[in-house]
Amino acid sequence: MSEITSTMFVIAVNDLAASADYYRDVLGFTVREIGDDGWRIFQKDGCEIMAGHCADAIPPKELGDHSYFAYLRVDGIDDYYAQVVANGGRILKKLRDEPWGMREFALQTIDGHRVMFGMAI
Repeated sequence: MSEITSTMFVIAVNDLAASADYYRDVLGFTVREIGDDGWRIFQKDGCEIMAGHCADAIPPKELGDHSYFAYLRVDGIDDYYAQVVANGGRILKKLRDEPWGMREFALQTIDGHRVMFGMAI
């Protein structure tokens, strides 16, 4: 029987250096070089995001609802939310309990990608 053991997201970004700074400084990810100047991997705990420099790509903020690319489950979401806010994260949905049993918040990255963070209540 096969099993998916982890996930890696792949996103296009207009400014790779600015994105790397944002994921490191605002979201607390580690930025890894991978031997290609046009790519970086942003890693935090069990999450990896592979970002590719695409200067001419349509900015995600222009994609509306399609700019969401991830729902990340976080232990200790209250502390993480406070850290993201203190670091200047652009919050789209403030941290709150939802009727579907999740405590969650949403943000928009420097590139315009939207990410939801949640923790089971």
